[in-house]
Amino acid sequence: MHSLPLFHRIAGSRVVVVGEGDMVEAKARLVERAGGIPCGETEAHHARLAFVALDDPKAAEATALRLKRAGLLVNVADRPEFCDFTLPSVLDRDPVLVAVSTGGASAGLAKHLRLRLERFLPQTLGELANALNSARSALRSRFPDAAHRRQALDEALGENGALDPLAAGGAERVAEWLAGNASVGSDRIVDLTLTSDDPEDLTLRQARLLGMADTVIHDEGVPVTILQRARADALRRKLPCDPPEEGLTVILRT
Repeated sequence: MHSLPLFHRIAGSRVVVVGEGDMVEAKARLVERAGGIPCGETEAHHARLAFVALDDPKAAEATALRLKRAGLLVNVADRPEFCDFTLPSVLDRDPVLVAVSTGGASAGLAKHLRLRLERFLPQTLGELANALNSARSALRSRFPDAAHRRQALDEALGENGALDPLAAGGAERVAEWLAGNASVGSDRIVDLTLTSDDPEDLTLRQARLLGMADTVIHDEGVPVTILQRARADALRRKLPCDPPEEGLTVILRT
């Protein structure tokens, strides 16, 4: 990955915004939308982030260097080589945020990818997230074991599951699901043989199992690009080894 994706909380915090014209106004609006307080360079000692939107390349570079020396992370409009962070195109289904980034390569491409995603994600997606958040205690009570809790949610949130996030009305189904239909998928071991080194050649079933696996055991020859399709927190082991007795284990062979 070219960058580490992070969501930075700035509510109530000052954020330096330096520049002029439409671009700097857009940056200030974005800061305010996230609850931040736009301020000038003179208040940089109160801030951790800064946006620079100046037409003059030399002035933009000099301002960015000053702010970096003051310890701030800086974004410079249209100058990705001077950016400590970039701004993605954001799809907002509060509290769900989907960010699409090209690392500054093409803001237009990021925007159009986000617009395509807008079609598929229902407006009620945030309501489902809030309902699941409110049900945290009930979920822990029903599934005290964290692995079992994750498996139950995987089953419910999967395609055509009881809480499928792409289906409308998911928030209303959370209580009903917990009351009667919530169940833990059985502990199992799935053996998958890859047909190529290209992650695009994974079948839908293989991709789904990789995304849900608690443990991934793999041949030495399985490429990193395929292993990256697994959950970031899934355990990884190389063959030969004994699979764990609990959870969903996926064995990848070339």
